[in-house]
Amino acid sequence: MKTKSTLVLIVLIILAVSYVLSAQSKEKKNSTTKCKVTFIELGSVNCIPCKMMQPVMKNIETKYGEQVKVTFYDVWTQEQKPFAEKYGIRVIPTQVFLDENGKEFHRHEGFYPEAEIDKVLKGKGLKPKT
Repeated sequence: MKTKSTLVLIVLIILAVSYVLSAQSKEKKNSTTKCKVTFIELGSVNCIPCKMMQPVMKNIETKYGEQVKVTFYDVWTQEQKPFAEKYGIRVIPTQVFLDENGKEFHRHEGFYPEAEIDKVLKGKGLKPKT
């Protein structure tokens, strides 16, 4: 009986160590592929200019890959309404751009053409993948 308990304890320790090492490996991998810019779109799925921004966001995500993290918050929902307050928006859509340290460096209100967003991103040293 004592041998079984010891064996179970050893297996649990091995599993715990394996889990910790795996988590550290993932964390290290994520830190090396850290994005340079976070593009936050604050809007609603029911707002016409916000709907027009959806393909723009998708194109930016595709064009710049891991250099840009694109996030959309539907601030007309209860779950995501706090982001409107967090970023102090006045109208939707609003685009907020954060640098790699999380500091806001650019903001725009209303529909934002892709070509104009490209200028902002290129100004931060980002290059399209293609």
